[in-house]
Amino acid sequence: MTDTTQDTAAAAPTVPTETQRKFEIVKLNEPIVRGTTTVEELTIRAPRSGELRGLSLQELINTDIGAILKVLPRISEPPLTSDECLNLAPADLAEIGGTIRGFFMTSAERAAMEAIIADQLRKI
Repeated sequence: MTDTTQDTAAAAPTVPTETQRKFEIVKLNEPIVRGTTTVEELTIRAPRSGELRGLSLQELINTDIGAILKVLPRISEPPLTSDECLNLAPADLAEIGGTIRGFFMTSAERAAMEAIIADQLRKI
């Protein structure tokens, strides 16, 4: 008789943990107006390999503005046009850049950031 316990466990789907987030919501300081529609928040999805074409990971990790503007229309919901990306408020662009950077954080980096934030909150 064969033990299939390991095979079954290996095939079981993994549940995404907090460190494996796929989506983040960014509330815009300056909403985007499209005719009669106002976009007040964006859902930013972790980019997949094909959406990173023409970019370097280092550019995104360094939150390079050109890289953010290039990848954002590919990973935002609702999808933004290039012109809408170019007209984002600097504060919104900075928050979106930080969100995108967060998708590339390792578990160790995320744990370190959480520890720093927790330490700062204790001081308040």
